[in-house]
Amino acid sequence: MAMGDAARKPVSALLPIWLLCLLVCSSSAQPYIGVNYGEVADNLPPPDATARLLKSTSISKVRLYGVDAGLIRALAGSGISVVIGVANGDIPSLAADPAAASRWIAANVLPFVPATAISAVAVGNEVLESGDASLAAALLPAMQNLRAAAVAAGGAAAGVRFSTVNTMGVMAQSEPPSSGAFHPDVTPQLQGILGFLSRTGAPFMINPYPWFAYQSDPRPDTLAFCLFQPNAGRFDAGSRIRLRRVRVHRGRPMIEGTAMLTPTSTSWQAIRSVLFSEDHDD
Repeated sequence: MAMGDAARKPVSALLPIWLLCLLVCSSSAQPYIGVNYGEVADNLPPPDATARLLKSTSISKVRLYGVDAGLIRALAGSGISVVIGVANGDIPSLAADPAAASRWIAANVLPFVPATAISAVAVGNEVLESGDASLAAALLPAMQNLRAAAVAAGGAAAGVRFSTVNTMGVMAQSEPPSSGAFHPDVTPQLQGILGFLSRTGAPFMINPYPWFAYQSDPRPDTLAFCLFQPNAGRFDAGSRIRLRRVRVHRGRPMIEGTAMLTPTSTSWQAIRSVLFSEDHDD
């Protein structure tokens, strides 16, 4: 079993179309709603209809698991920012050949920007937890080549950020948050990746899957915590903070010498960081 298998479940087992919403609030930014739009399904609405639905709501950020040209074009001029994805199978060629990275940017970014606001590219999905050492080793070079190609292209493409999506399996310990630590199996790769994210201002992307936290601990207060509902909270003795719900907040370095971590929640990959609402106990 690959590291993190226990924390990771197939999306198809939950919903044929995974449209998960996250309401985000921060002291440094306005609240917004983001969704993941999965397309492993039948009878999906056409791109124009999907775009009209999104524009009729408060949704301002969308993550696609690949590159849906029709939907990306349909979102042009909408003000909705989009995260697109690189398939895991494309990572080795992008890592080995800068020209391949340039072709990927030419095909999947340049035709759409600046009309559509592509904010980030998620290079692979849960690669570090896949158990494929060669794929994991290719991840950072692929991210570097893609960013170099985007910068060389100039214009709006130069402002696109490049990251990769992880699960909570990268954490050896996550509770309480003050004792959080990365899994030693992925720490060597993460040191390079976090350095890259720090230098380029890109977010650290993570899928916590709060449903599985509740599944493993089905107490009423756990469900309330995961659903942003009122609850008594849990006291973190290390930080002396009472944790009540997930929220956006600046994190702290978890590997010495790196930038602040900016994990995301429930597969939405474009927010600054996710920690917790806090009440200090005197």
